[in-house]
Amino acid sequence: MTSLAVRLLTILLLAVPLPGHAATALPGDSVYLLDAQFSDQAGKAFTLADRRGKPQLVSMFYTSCRYVCPLIVDSAKGVEHALSPVERNRLGVLLISMDPARDDTAALASVARKRKLDPARWTLARTEAASVRSVAALLGVRYRALADGEFNHTSALVLLDAEGRVVARTERLGSVPDPVFLAAVKAALAGSPGQ
Repeated sequence: MTSLAVRLLTILLLAVPLPGHAATALPGDSVYLLDAQFSDQAGKAFTLADRRGKPQLVSMFYTSCRYVCPLIVDSAKGVEHALSPVERNRLGVLLISMDPARDDTAALASVARKRKLDPARWTLARTEAASVRSVAALLGVRYRALADGEFNHTSALVLLDAEGRVVARTERLGSVPDPVFLAAVKAALAGSPGQ
């Protein structure tokens, strides 16, 4: 009887999830609740929920953009440069393409290489068109394709906390970061567990 009790207790203990993210439900306002598949500049598949646990700087762009999208990259780099090395390593940067028809893995990799974006921190991603619309809505990004293949779009950096909640946003572009937005990034990093 004691042996049976030990076995049952062992089975029950193994069935209970350990503390951590997998056992904890995402908040109801988390962007990470979006059920969509993405792939990065290396062709690796992921979901937004895979980014859980680390604050993220997120924006939308397209690789053939010659004007505003490079400024979005510069803005994210400006935020990174204003952080200490420890802070920088605790922040992820996610740029999601709004042009999945043309932004394949090779196009994403080319931009990452040309702009010298560290793949340990920077992810350039694509998803299906329907998911692009969903992500844009969650981030408050509006866009529309133009007849010449360009896009008219909101140019914003959005800060997600470690749970995927939008905690700050800026539309101020350039290599000198918006001081209010930078303060929000530092606060999110200070409140997030070390990586």
